[in-house]
Amino acid sequence: MKNKTTFDTSTLEKRQLTVGFIPLTDCAPLIVAKHLGSFEKYGLEVTLSKETSWANIRDKVALGILDAAQMLATMPLAMTLGIGPVKKPTLTALVLDLNGNAVTISEALYRRLEKFDATAARERPLSAALLKRFIDDERAAGAKPLTFATVFPTATHTYELRYWLASAGIDPLHDIRIEVVPPSQMVARLAKGAIDGCCVGEPWNSMAVVQGVGHIAISGYEIWNNRTEKVLGVTEEWALQHPNTHQALMLALLEACQWLDEPDHRREAAALLAQGIHVGAPETVLRQSLIGQLRSDPSALPRRIDDFHVFHRYAANFPWQSHALWYLQQMVRWGDLDAGVDQPALAAACYRVDLYRNTAALLGITAPENDCKSEGLHNSSYTQAVNGVALTLGADCFIDHGVFTPATKMDKASG
Repeated sequence: MKNKTTFDTSTLEKRQLTVGFIPLTDCAPLIVAKHLGSFEKYGLEVTLSKETSWANIRDKVALGILDAAQMLATMPLAMTLGIGPVKKPTLTALVLDLNGNAVTISEALYRRLEKFDATAARERPLSAALLKRFIDDERAAGAKPLTFATVFPTATHTYELRYWLASAGIDPLHDIRIEVVPPSQMVARLAKGAIDGCCVGEPWNSMAVVQGVGHIAISGYEIWNNRTEKVLGVTEEWALQHPNTHQALMLALLEACQWLDEPDHRREAAALLAQGIHVGAPETVLRQSLIGQLRSDPSALPRRIDDFHVFHRYAANFPWQSHALWYLQQMVRWGDLDAGVDQPALAAACYRVDLYRNTAALLGITAPENDCKSEGLHNSSYTQAVNGVALTLGADCFIDHGVFTPATKMDKASG
């Protein structure tokens, strides 16, 4: 890497770490940091632990079995709040990536939608308005509700899916069923007809298409451009006990994220992820995902979404507290969180912009000056001046054209 830092590895409180990950395309920063020797560069001996579910990640980090882990962006918030069986103050000071999810419908549901309205069924991204009309028609005929799956009760995917459905007037709490399925099991569940659709990270949407059991309806990027997806999560207790080790881990992963956003490196990353000890999906599928080529079905031409996976550009690694606040408001909206919680204080405690800025400065990386920003105002990349440096940020539009300003509620569908 080009970055040079004078980080003193003799200050590390702990050198041998176990870090968890889920087999997904966006576990790439962890795999790449190991491959490039970035962990060793900062004095760390890291064992990567492949986990089967987000519940495993949550529980093992809380118990101290894992020192740190790839986490859903919502997980530090939910763990700190005690939503679910675990209450443990948890934080992130490093975002690992933006975007990377999609909503996929089963082959059987696609055929039913095609019969219902062939023209609308073939449009991509698929409009949730078609599902609304179909659901209303099915209900009138006495059919049972559709079943969709997400990867964790309070996952980013859960709020993405609900937001998309609600944008067309579908009530995701009553008009459909939502169940939890680990990411790597989604394709099998679609194949068995156990679920009608899912919101999951890559490569499992593309694998469903390759195996002929699913059709990608819409990408997460098209629901909300460039939102925080996965983060490096540690408990607050661990971070306090190991501040220098934590910073070393962040430095290694920041360098890996920079490496991943060099276009020529995506092919090499796909080969690494394809190994069975990592994701274990076909290299061709992983490569298509990494370069943002999504096929809705095996015969369709791929749709190019250049920012489908963002690992570093657009200040991607900065833990925007406004993103945390958006997720918290979605938790309130859907009954997962009491509205009386001090959301700004919680966002500040869980999304540690101070720790990020200190670490980024060691690598000469410009960090945003503000902790929050408005969302939904930009349909393309734009720049902010930071101490005379032009910092490029990405598009931030929502599917329903809503605007989110921190400390206010969303306009339109998310209200």
